[in-house]
Amino acid sequence: MNAEIITIGDELLIGQVVDTNSAWLCEHLNMYGVRVQRITTTPDDLHSIIAALSEAKGRARVVFVTGGLGPTKDDITKAAACEFFNCAMRIDAAVMQHITELLTARGIPVSPTNRSQAIVPARCIALHNNEGMAPAMYFDAADTAYIFMPGVPYEMQGLMQNEILPLLCRKKLVQAIVHKTVMTYGIPESTMSDRLEKWELALPAHIKLAYLPGPIALRLRLSAHGPNYDVLKHDIDTQIERLKSLIPDNIFGFDDETMAAAIGKNLVAHSQTVSVAESCTGGYIAHLFTSNPGSSAYFQGSITAYANQVKMDLLGVKSLTMMEHGAVSRKVAEEMAEGARRVMNTDYAIATTGIAGPDGGSPDKPVGTVWIAVATPLLTVAKRFVFGVNRERNILRASMTALNMLRKLADNS
Repeated sequence: MNAEIITIGDELLIGQVVDTNSAWLCEHLNMYGVRVQRITTTPDDLHSIIAALSEAKGRARVVFVTGGLGPTKDDITKAAACEFFNCAMRIDAAVMQHITELLTARGIPVSPTNRSQAIVPARCIALHNNEGMAPAMYFDAADTAYIFMPGVPYEMQGLMQNEILPLLCRKKLVQAIVHKTVMTYGIPESTMSDRLEKWELALPAHIKLAYLPGPIALRLRLSAHGPNYDVLKHDIDTQIERLKSLIPDNIFGFDDETMAAAIGKNLVAHSQTVSVAESCTGGYIAHLFTSNPGSSAYFQGSITAYANQVKMDLLGVKSLTMMEHGAVSRKVAEEMAEGARRVMNTDYAIATTGIAGPDGGSPDKPVGTVWIAVATPLLTVAKRFVFGVNRERNILRASMTALNMLRKLADNS
């Protein structure tokens, strides 16, 4: 199926805002077998918007329009849609109820400006916006369907995933599709490709594999296309089970699950807790844990022991250990982890100490050297890593590696 995208806004044409919506739409529509043939950007001008809508008519089966659906006077997309589709406005009761409930829960009175977002063109189907107030609007006009969405990226994305793509599937404008993302850590992309080669080559023709590398995880996305959703889901689930047997130690979650969230789920299931003692990671591991709702059930706290004196005073690292081995050492990492576990009375504790960079290294301890220790009820494990010279990447990689060490130890306990 062919599609076009129309983006609306002066801010796009003067370079004040980068059009990330079109890139996201192209990527996700392509996965549904939709080919975007043209992208048009118009200013906040009634006649320009109507002209763009007219030019796309009949040329594309579906036209996706983003921008200009806010409550302010410069948002004129709804007025343009009314003129283009020759209809008046109406108040959508469901949208009005959503706006009222949303604002009431925040203790904010519903103003006339807020109410205006429930006013939509009479010919459209209003689609619920779970991330904001302005609904998406669906028009089915002869050979071309038009879908208007807010320009706020996270609102547009939520509407596409929760409302618009399912609607297009029901109308048989796009194929049924099932995606499953496998989150892995600890194997580089090239090594992973070699290990999975036979399995990948044996995948059914309607299932495709994509490697999506990143600093936090290597994601493996399986996508299945076909007429029957239930059949596709079964086929994907079958392949996931086969994949688990090939890389059992490297899969930590699925879809958008973070490693910290996966660890938390496991700890809660076993009524266990964790604490953190951080030096070179500066509190980033604690941030990864506390970014997850409900983390208070398993995460007790963190001590950012950046200075050596803090390591000794709060975590009980021995002064003799510090003198004989230095702050960046196996012994200090072990004593930090054991001290955190003792002080915060947790089942597990993670500790990091290292040289994040870009300076401070030496021949025997170059920039990027990090010692990570994990203390468990039975033993303490410490490992040395040398990550690189980029400070931000070192902090991120050290934090993720520390979580991965904990994950493996907790899974096997």
